[in-house]
Amino acid sequence: MDLGLKDRVYVLTGATRGLGRATAAELVAEGARVVLTGRDPERVAEAAAGLGPNAVGVPADNGAPDTAERVLAIAAERFGRLDGVLISVGGPPAGLLEDNTDEQWRAAFDAVFLGALRLARAAARVLPAGGAIGFVLSGSVREPIPGLTISNGLRPGLAGLAKSLSVELGPRGIRVVGLLPGRIDTDRVRELDALSGDAEESRRRSCEAIPLRRYGTPEEFGRTAAFVLSPAASYLTGVMLPVDGGALRGF
Repeated sequence: MDLGLKDRVYVLTGATRGLGRATAAELVAEGARVVLTGRDPERVAEAAAGLGPNAVGVPADNGAPDTAERVLAIAAERFGRLDGVLISVGGPPAGLLEDNTDEQWRAAFDAVFLGALRLARAAARVLPAGGAIGFVLSGSVREPIPGLTISNGLRPGLAGLAKSLSVELGPRGIRVVGLLPGRIDTDRVRELDALSGDAEESRRRSCEAIPLRRYGTPEEFGRTAAFVLSPAASYLTGVMLPVDGGALRGF
């Protein structure tokens, strides 16, 4: 299938590794051009170089108020257009209710929620009909994940924002979707497994709860995200799409 991605331009945040990096690679492989961001300048430069001339890296912090406008301006300057954004941030600190401080909640809100809102709002102002806004969220949108209280609090709110934007922007031909990754084999998930004290046993138990009996790969997520952002998914909007091997039991 031709996804119709040739020469289209996408901004991807938090894309120096893991899910964002895999999505950027798939987009470039399909002929798109990408602007990817991350907080570590060295990782940003390395990720962009690895993707070739159709990728530009921009060191940026999602929580900074000027990030959204700055990154979109670079996309316009370098590639002359914008067709979509994929908004992803690092996971907030793990912990139960009594573990997380007010400061951690505020910092996570700035980076996870407010940073995502700013980029979606800025993109909505300039995207043409056929554009797409994607949010990388989590299965916690539907089922809270034990030990991730901050994430459980913030990501369902972003899902509500995405659904609201899909209704608001739909008449302009702009689609808004959410992706709900489950246990994908990334550094973040390996860190969460290690918190149990026995990473191997944690992974074994998690695989037993997944109908496909394994963790997903970043590449599998990247292919799904590239399709959702592409013109091939032109009638798909307002949905929260699990990419989790069937782990979520609800419809």
